[in-house]
Amino acid sequence: MIKQVLTAILFFSSAILAQAQSWTDTEYQQANTAANVTYLSNEEKNIVLYMNLARIDGEKFYYTVIEDYINNYNSKVRKFRNYNDLKISNNNPYYLSLLTHLRGIKNLPMFYPEDKLSFVSRNHAIDLNRNNLDTHESSNGDKFSKRISKYYPNRTMSENIDFGNANGLDIVCHLLLDCGVPSLGHRFTILDQKNKMNIVGVSIQRHPSYSWCAVIDYVAKPKYANPLNQTAN
Repeated sequence: MIKQVLTAILFFSSAILAQAQSWTDTEYQQANTAANVTYLSNEEKNIVLYMNLARIDGEKFYYTVIEDYINNYNSKVRKFRNYNDLKISNNNPYYLSLLTHLRGIKNLPMFYPEDKLSFVSRNHAIDLNRNNLDTHESSNGDKFSKRISKYYPNRTMSENIDFGNANGLDIVCHLLLDCGVPSLGHRFTILDQKNKMNIVGVSIQRHPSYSWCAVIDYVAKPKYANPLNQTAN
């Protein structure tokens, strides 16, 4: 009898926790700013969706989306001999530091996609594919700031590039964890508050070495005083 009561209590507590950590329709609608655009694929739209969910409630994102991503990722790499090297463990410093950063994130402004910026992102992703590159520089030597400034002069800007993923959720979680990147530049760009970047361009393309690459460009509107405030990650 006692065992049954304890089981019921644990089940009830788990149900309450799951309910507390669930996402509402209102939150999804708020985050899904790319829902009606015609120039992005579904997975490209999902990149915008998941970046925005992280900005709505960082801690909830950590305990729902990030944890599910890690569980799925660890299941996928279990088949490899170097599983212990590939897996993301609970004591992974990037995993632990992400919670610290996400706990302070609540109701940040949403990212909104824009066709011109997505055109810039797409061109660079195609260039990376065509020339088998893994850099922010174009094959002609142009830096990302030059590519973006052509359409958005005197703006604060940044660029994230992810390799190896075609799924929007995987791309965002991989960039937020930022494993092996001491500067955590990808993470801080997605969680940006200082530079107030609010429009994004997104493109996922094939890549000869990594199967897939995703380019995400960010620009602040309106204009900011310092046009040289640029970061690439």
